[in-house]
Amino acid sequence: MKDRRSGEHWGGRLYMREISLRITRLLVTTKVTPNQLTYVMTLAGVLAAPALLVPGVWGAVLGVVMVQLYLLLDCVDGEVARWKRQFSLSGVYLDRVGAYLCDAAVLVGFGLRASDLWGTGRIDWLWAFLGTLAALGAILIKAETDLVGVARHQVGKPPVQEAASEPRSSGMALARRAAAALKFHRLVLGIEASLLILLLAVLDQVRGDLFFSRLGVAVLAGIALLQTVLHLVSVLASSRLR
Repeated sequence: MKDRRSGEHWGGRLYMREISLRITRLLVTTKVTPNQLTYVMTLAGVLAAPALLVPGVWGAVLGVVMVQLYLLLDCVDGEVARWKRQFSLSGVYLDRVGAYLCDAAVLVGFGLRASDLWGTGRIDWLWAFLGTLAALGAILIKAETDLVGVARHQVGKPPVQEAASEPRSSGMALARRAAAALKFHRLVLGIEASLLILLLAVLDQVRGDLFFSRLGVAVLAGIALLQTVLHLVSVLASSRLR
């Protein structure tokens, strides 16, 4: 299990598998099902949004905790499924839904946090709007990838091969490699975004306002919108839809 790398998040490879495997060993002797764990995983991811509404650094810390719990359960549900050989299409589907909801919850919660809901002044809904825009972009990026499989299935084509994801033009391939090297697009994913939010919360605490959080919301909204367009172009320029 630990050697599995396909689709693995860096957090899983770096540290979470060390923890998840110990929990899995306990759960495989119980009646807990992989889908039940996936439901709890999704709930943990969604709860990151209200966690971020807690004022100050502690809200950001709580947000990180909920997202890390999401990551832990994301590892455990797959491990339990492989150990018990309880595989299902519904499990795959629920896992994808959980990923969508976690990313969206973190970014929406970040936008609401930057709006200063509990402050003494006027609530600035611009930041809530930008956070929601970032969440929409993060969802669309995932959907653009998932819909490739949907499109191919509907016309009777087999699942896409890894080689087909490479852009056909050399210029597009270079741009894609540059984006992959910079990894700026990962900032709109729930795990990376929650860590960034914590860093910005510490800076806000030092400064005494929400300047850095608001700057972060604006940057993430810009990254999400840009990446939505670039990723769509990348899909269309590859052989995945051929």
